[in-house]
Amino acid sequence: MTEVSKPNILVTGTPGAGKSYLCERLAAQLKFTWLDCSKIAKDEEFVLEYDEEYDCPVLDEDKLMDHLEPLMAEGGNIVEYHSCDFFPERWFQAVFVVTCPNTTLYDRLKARNYNEKKLNSNMQCEIFCTILDEARESYKPDIVYELSGETKADAEKSMKTVKNWYSMWKRK
Repeated sequence: MTEVSKPNILVTGTPGAGKSYLCERLAAQLKFTWLDCSKIAKDEEFVLEYDEEYDCPVLDEDKLMDHLEPLMAEGGNIVEYHSCDFFPERWFQAVFVVTCPNTTLYDRLKARNYNEKKLNSNMQCEIFCTILDEARESYKPDIVYELSGETKADAEKSMKTVKNWYSMWKRK
């Protein structure tokens, strides 16, 4: 990837952890483009099939990657998705994993009317730090950061963390 004037940032984590809340505010404050991969997949029909058991669409990763490639080359993107191991490492200068305590996450997913299978699967992901481990295995350890998404105060602290990271990145 060529030198970009603004970095690309990945924000990932279990559904309900607080990614969207964080991304929306960061994109506005940093003047980055927010790329919500779930929304893009739905809008662009990058779906292979529908998984009835988990009550969700199955992403066509190849189509999403082809769509994102030219956007990522420009820099200045905040990419949001609940998984991260399929994104090319070269795309991101930082990876932020939003985590959330189980009781809070459970209430959020229940409020979204997740079926029991989907609810339990996502809870296990959070309990076993699946997304955080995936990020640490897929990217250089020095670009992976853990953020808390439990409360609005946590989100404010997380925004400061990302903005501080960006300030440091600009000084390089």
